[in-house]
Amino acid sequence: MLKCVFRLGEFDKAKSFAGFEISGHAGYGTEGNDIVCAAVSSCTMLVCNAITENFGANAEVTVEENRISLELCKPSSEAQKLISALYQHLETLSEDYTNIKVSVI
Repeated sequence: MLKCVFRLGEFDKAKSFAGFEISGHAGYGTEGNDIVCAAVSSCTMLVCNAITENFGANAEVTVEENRISLELCKPSSEAQKLISALYQHLETLSEDYTNIKVSVI
């Protein structure tokens, strides 16, 4: 099961996405051939790299085996929009692949 947990933070008195953590395995295919894991990993790395490298947002990214997280250190409207886009994308994938669980805390 892939667990995708998105965190809300209070920036400028409005709640918006402040980070996320994605962990686990989809178990859809064998290691190296799991298209669900590949899709989730690819879009997650795209968002992390865009936030930190392209937009230069102040964010802490942690990458471990079977886990990646991103936490915004200060507000960034571009970063928050990218996190929201990732959330929407994973929600859409979870409709077709029940081994993806998306939640917001």
